[in-house]
Amino acid sequence: MSIRKHKELLIIALLTVFYIFFHIITGPSSEGTLEDIKKKGKITVIMTNNANVYYSYRDEYMGFEYDLVKKFAEFLEVKLEVITPGWDDMFQALNSGKGDMIAAGLTITKSREKLADFSEGYLEVQQQIIIHKRNNSINEIKDLNGKRIHIRPQTSYEQRLMELKKNGVDIDIVLHENIPTEELIRMVAEKEIEVTVADSNIAKLNQRYYPDIEIAFPISEPQQLGWAVKNNSDKLRKKINEFFNKIEENGTFSQIYERYYRDVSIFDYVDIKRFHRRLKTRLPRYKDIIKKAAEKHGFDWRLIAAMVYQESHFNPYARSHTGVRGLMQVTQRTAREMGISNRMKPEQSVKAGVAYLAKIYNRFDDIKDPETRIMFALASYNVGYGHVRDAQDICKQKGWNPKKWSSLKRALPLLRERKYYKNTTYGYARGTEPVRYVNRIMTYYDIIKQKAL
Repeated sequence: MSIRKHKELLIIALLTVFYIFFHIITGPSSEGTLEDIKKKGKITVIMTNNANVYYSYRDEYMGFEYDLVKKFAEFLEVKLEVITPGWDDMFQALNSGKGDMIAAGLTITKSREKLADFSEGYLEVQQQIIIHKRNNSINEIKDLNGKRIHIRPQTSYEQRLMELKKNGVDIDIVLHENIPTEELIRMVAEKEIEVTVADSNIAKLNQRYYPDIEIAFPISEPQQLGWAVKNNSDKLRKKINEFFNKIEENGTFSQIYERYYRDVSIFDYVDIKRFHRRLKTRLPRYKDIIKKAAEKHGFDWRLIAAMVYQESHFNPYARSHTGVRGLMQVTQRTAREMGISNRMKPEQSVKAGVAYLAKIYNRFDDIKDPETRIMFALASYNVGYGHVRDAQDICKQKGWNPKKWSSLKRALPLLRERKYYKNTTYGYARGTEPVRYVNRIMTYYDIIKQKAL
């Protein structure tokens, strides 16, 4: 072998030794680590779209996990970016470097700890059996024998149900790809399926939206939720633990928790008898205010009265868990936009709410039928203008007339399903709510008109 060849091999060997020694000293690549996040000035968080984690409501992002993540980004003094690759692809997105961490209400399990490192637990939950409140046949674990239980795959629920099967419980586990737990809860509420499983925090949250469900009994010991980071991201994991300790001590965690879990019945399915009673006892106090605002923007005051009732039950101090307030449940952003200073004052709240409704109504100038146009505007007031336009795009894809309410009310609920919302501009939405919202208002409106006659 030539001297030149010997030199080349020696250089290669030295470079290899240096490379190995350098990485032993410096550790793994900084991509996705705390240093990298600080350098970029941004943290990319992997989340999933549902009412517990992350969603858009009236053009504002919210969710229990999202509020925590926002505070964490502030704690790090970096910007926040959220990506939603879908439940089944979250760990792949983490380990391929698309995101820095996962914050999606994940329970810490042994199988998941093989895929990533977890923070310390920040919330204790317990897996619960969810059934319809009129189902009297399921009261304890042995009653699950012969039942089909619907869940999504790659969850702690699947692991626990498999353990029950091994222990002799005769159950049929039905897996639904990329369908969120809250959608399966809705299916139970509407008697499309009989049984599902949900963590206690998700179950309690969704009782607000689906009061016909019953949280029957637990099937697991208490478990902890945690945030996931790539293996060996020790500094980031320690920073997450430090953050949770801090917000636990200063009360921030409790404030966020209370915002989402304070009540279990946000959406009150008011019976008609109560509605008739409140038309007599409460409406007269605000009738002149409602008439004045409605007349200014060319609306029937009775329609606006129906809307006010749906929003607040004619209670000027009403407050939603999402932070909207007053007779018209106006957001802070809308209050600023409409130029009012106090959402709790009836005149200001109605003024801002009706002005905002008129603004939305005018944006649907491509819809000529006034009744259809007002229903589109009402749906937008509830769920956001962007989501309604997304639903119209789905109508076009389906071959439905995007300018008809009969089409829109079929398309809006599809925004719950990833195969539809993943290609939209504004993403996931609880699309059944604006449909129910509009239907209730139109029912109340008809009653007020009949009483006036």
